[in-house]
Amino acid sequence: MINYAVIGTSMITGKFIESAQATNKWDLTTIYSRTAEKAENFIDSEALKDITIETDWNAFLNSTHFSTVYIASPNSIHFQQAIALLKAKKNVVVEKPIFPTAAELKEAQRIAKENNVFIFEAARHIHEANFKIVKELVANTPNIEGATFAYSKYSSRYDQVLNGEQPNIFTTKFAGGALVDLGIYLVYSAVAWFGVPERSHYFAKKIVTGVDGSGTIILEYPDFNVTLLTGKIVQSYLGSEIYSNQSTILLDAVNAITTIDVWDRKTDTTTAKGVEAPELLLYDEAIAFASVINNPTDAKALEDYREWSELSLNVTTLVESLRKDAGIVYD
Repeated sequence: MINYAVIGTSMITGKFIESAQATNKWDLTTIYSRTAEKAENFIDSEALKDITIETDWNAFLNSTHFSTVYIASPNSIHFQQAIALLKAKKNVVVEKPIFPTAAELKEAQRIAKENNVFIFEAARHIHEANFKIVKELVANTPNIEGATFAYSKYSSRYDQVLNGEQPNIFTTKFAGGALVDLGIYLVYSAVAWFGVPERSHYFAKKIVTGVDGSGTIILEYPDFNVTLLTGKIVQSYLGSEIYSNQSTILLDAVNAITTIDVWDRKTDTTTAKGVEAPELLLYDEAIAFASVINNPTDAKALEDYREWSELSLNVTTLVESLRKDAGIVYD
């Protein structure tokens, strides 16, 4: 059983706790929050019991009540919190996007290795069965001609921006914007299925706070291009597609795939390839991370961890490049 703590009291923290507890491999012991009141309200809302609330950072770092910490604080704070926890010999799960820069991720991975602990980016969709099915389909599809992935969802926080406010997810101070929130799901999918592109471009629509509200990403591969459409100030209902000259793979989404249909040109028929999606959004992720933490010397677990770490670094490097291409500068 992994005794763990969480930093942050957002909706995604609640989803992680719900999923982790359901695996029977994780046991929540502690919540770190800047205010006890916020943590108490969160505990009540999630119907949690026997949870320690910690508001003192040094006491939290030195606690022996947990070995692993899930971080879901604002993006710009991830790095300093993760480094401190890794040096305190805690395993760390950081909600995506893990860090704003590849240099920070390399440093964190180095420190984790030095202290014999693990650091994971919580890109939940890559651990789901349907995501892996698509990866296998792509690997066995010759003559890929391109792909279009879409994920745009209107954020109610944008109403605050329109009212002159600056919510965390839409500010340069807290490393926000559409690319690092929703677009990163698309980037992860492209890199996991097709590899690192030769060139990339981000045509972003900046909003008044200085971050991207929406945009179009073009990833150039040797023989095809991939187009990514993302946004937090618009609502889209587009699915996603991968094309070859013989077939088309149709997905209802890439961030949480529930249907996979393959159209065959020769027979003009469509075949369903997907399996039932997990009932709990972060369940597969929690199982995957537990398999590594609970088996730190197992060859298969360590190979999985190496692959996830490499993918995370490739994605972080690409996202940083796209952000700079669009002229988005964080504080």
